[in-house]
Amino acid sequence: MGLTISRAVQWSSDGDQLENSPLNNDILTEILLFTEGFEDRHPQEASIPFCEPLQWNTSLEAADFTSDIYNTRGESAVSLECDDKGRPLLQLSPPAITVHSFYHLSNLLKLSKDKKMKEVWACLEGELLCMHSLLYYCFWLLSCIFVVCVLLPREGRLSPAAVNTEVDLLKRENRVLKSVHYTSDYVFSNGCRSPPWRQMEGEICSLIIETCDTEPTLFITCNTSGVFLNEVRKLSRFYKDIVTLLKNQSPHFAAAADEQVLLNTTQIQQFTLFQHINLKLWASLNINMSNRCICVCVCVCMRSKSPGGADDFSESSSEDEEDEEKPERRAEIPTDLPSEYWQIQKLVKYLKGANQTATVIVLCTLRDFNLVQETCQLAIRDVGGLEVLINLLDTDDIRCNIGSLKILREISCNSLIRQTIADLGGLQTMVSILDTPVKELKCLAAETIANVAKFRRARRTVRQYGGIKRLVELLDCLPDSVSLSAEQERDADVARCGALALWSCSKSTRNKESIRQAGGIPLLARLLKSSQKNMLIPVVGTLQECASEKSYRIAIQTEGMIEDLVKNLSCDNQELQMHCASAIFKCAEDKHTRDLVRQYDGLKPLVMLLNKAENKQLLAATTGAIWKCSISLENVAKFQEYRALEILVGLLKDQPEEVLVNVVGALGECAQISENLATIRKSGGIQPLVKLLSGTNQALLVNVTKAVGACATDPENMPIIDRLDGVRLLWSLLKNPSPDVQASAAWAICPCIENAKDAGEMVRSFVGGLELIVNLLKSQNKDVLASVCAAIAKIAKDVENLAVISDHGVVPMLANLTNTVDDKLRRYLAEAIACCCMWGSNCVSFGEAGAVAPLVHYLHSKDPLVHQATARALFELSKDPNNCITMHENGVVKLLLIMIGSTDAILQEAAASCVANIRCLALANDKAKNG
Repeated sequence: MGLTISRAVQWSSDGDQLENSPLNNDILTEILLFTEGFEDRHPQEASIPFCEPLQWNTSLEAADFTSDIYNTRGESAVSLECDDKGRPLLQLSPPAITVHSFYHLSNLLKLSKDKKMKEVWACLEGELLCMHSLLYYCFWLLSCIFVVCVLLPREGRLSPAAVNTEVDLLKRENRVLKSVHYTSDYVFSNGCRSPPWRQMEGEICSLIIETCDTEPTLFITCNTSGVFLNEVRKLSRFYKDIVTLLKNQSPHFAAAADEQVLLNTTQIQQFTLFQHINLKLWASLNINMSNRCICVCVCVCMRSKSPGGADDFSESSSEDEEDEEKPERRAEIPTDLPSEYWQIQKLVKYLKGANQTATVIVLCTLRDFNLVQETCQLAIRDVGGLEVLINLLDTDDIRCNIGSLKILREISCNSLIRQTIADLGGLQTMVSILDTPVKELKCLAAETIANVAKFRRARRTVRQYGGIKRLVELLDCLPDSVSLSAEQERDADVARCGALALWSCSKSTRNKESIRQAGGIPLLARLLKSSQKNMLIPVVGTLQECASEKSYRIAIQTEGMIEDLVKNLSCDNQELQMHCASAIFKCAEDKHTRDLVRQYDGLKPLVMLLNKAENKQLLAATTGAIWKCSISLENVAKFQEYRALEILVGLLKDQPEEVLVNVVGALGECAQISENLATIRKSGGIQPLVKLLSGTNQALLVNVTKAVGACATDPENMPIIDRLDGVRLLWSLLKNPSPDVQASAAWAICPCIENAKDAGEMVRSFVGGLELIVNLLKSQNKDVLASVCAAIAKIAKDVENLAVISDHGVVPMLANLTNTVDDKLRRYLAEAIACCCMWGSNCVSFGEAGAVAPLVHYLHSKDPLVHQATARALFELSKDPNNCITMHENGVVKLLLIMIGSTDAILQEAAASCVANIRCLALANDKAKNG
């Protein structure tokens, strides 16, 4: 086959170049059209890497690769997607280019614009390896088509596998058949269900089928020679398959079958036999099993869509190709379909062959139906109406365009319809309509894009075909003049629809960046000044989606949008309030934003929104905004004034986890002020907080441990926490697999130990607790290590507990951590070492483990808290003479002399005491030398 293709084209006399002949141009045009559209028609197959890449010398440059799926570096460009060996699936190193899949080959041709034919020409003229790779793939596909369309018989004897597949498909057609089932559930090894003595006569199985309009029930026998009715076997002719028999016996089924897309026996036989009788062909082509399956699907689809071929596959089965758009679980459609279903199907049939005037009339009639109803939506889809509606978008008749888009806008709310529109290339056409001067068309196209772009592949398609830039251009209008003319009102409506589409598209990270690069932020900021709710909702919705990116959070500050967001918190539309609160929630990570919210009096409206607890989405956004705003102590003071803490405590019960995470986070931040600890206790907040420690949501556990730890700093709260078994629950969270939960629990344990009445006995009562916390020193997470060191410092204040953790090997584990450069870990590690030196020979053991010299270097840190903890540790270690010698050799004296002049009394005393110990050792040494 490859040799045939190579011979079909016309070569120059020297045999290394293609001639510029009409025949070659026709062949190259066919290859170009096939390759360019392959990714849209078969997205899954296009993503499979080639066994060998295509390589040729290209005329493209890195600047031509404008799509965000490629990364350009100087003159070179590579795809972000790589194969399982880490190699980019497209790599440009001028002039050479390497392509590993049809997906990137198709994209490359789309980016080539007017150079498409030149690239195909260069690829075919390329090196021998490239030629063989391309011809190999062409050979693979063409061979599959040849086998399906030619080698396999169009008519043939029935097989058990074909009958079984046909029955399975008929069972799904519950709208046209009441029931389909076998008379016997036993399946023989050959796939037949009939008894062996009947199999001798060619019988495969017997069926009982109930249709919607025939009496009595049909009893059918399937034979290798065909299908017949049992009652009139001698008089009945054989039918080639079950569908043909049912069409003959049931007018209702026949009408439905003519309108619907049913898989016939010929395709079933092709699909089944394709995998079993062509093993030698697969082996000769060296094609593995996964590629065989793809071949089967591609080729049977090609066969079914070819002129004169069989009917298309049924579209009733759900696709699982999108991880974001999963088919909705729909209620069973009743067998007795409403009359609207059949009326719509008749109208769509008229639509297929109508002239312009009749087409407009049919479109208007279709809009009179309740297109929100799922039955009506599926009626359009089942009869092939979506293809017709999308084709109408390519016509020059504006009335047809508008009518088609109005219908597509209504029915695209259905997830199955959305995916079908994307599969049929409808998004590409809608994106091109955005350039039309007709504003009504722009609005309808943008609204339909907004409905369809609910899943990843659709959003990617909008971006790749330039839809983001076009949608951003729609936002350019004056939203709030004193009086708007009719033209300006239409412009505002166009902007609203553009914002709706961008809102759907903004769920993709790459689309967010594309919106920013297209200049969308200033336009969104201008639209945010509008007073129209229907304009503000999509605008704020887009902003809150994009606010997850730092660049947008900065832009929202600099463009002055915080003031507008705060202002709309007081509006009377809960959906708009929710989006504004959500945007503040994401932006308030930055201190400047938190200050702006306070300056624009946004804290009080947030507290007022807590009273709308019945709206859980609004409540989640509001509590999130309060949580982030309460990170600033100035805002906490305002929340105290507005009595927000009491309301938050009341929300600790009977709320979804999304709300609880934010409520507990806000209480944890407010608890940093000691006055609020009593408020939380008096409002009854301790008990529900401790109860939440037994949950499983990791984000909630991180926040609740922080809140309980903050409450434990109050001596009056600690007995309540201990009585509720809160410390034991905190300790058990050290076993949680999440490092964030482990660290947060260890931090919370510190104030519990410090403020408990009999802390030593309490800690010893936890069986295996001390060993557990020491073993966490093996963690690779620095925050876990810092928190565990802080907890060990508190535990080591009890002599008995210090003896236990020393037996568990705490000294060498702490010594192993001393080479860290993280100041937070250095501080708590030094504190732990200082406390652990109080037991037995631990001081000497630290010196032998090499912990002294690294500690000296901690004094070079710029953090005064590290200096204080390190000086204390060095003082304790200086009680061993060998450690004093190590410190002196590492230049500790000069550093400690500087610390002695510090204003920090603890640092000053520790530094002076350490120097005194070193000096005493030096004097004793001099005295010993001088006798």
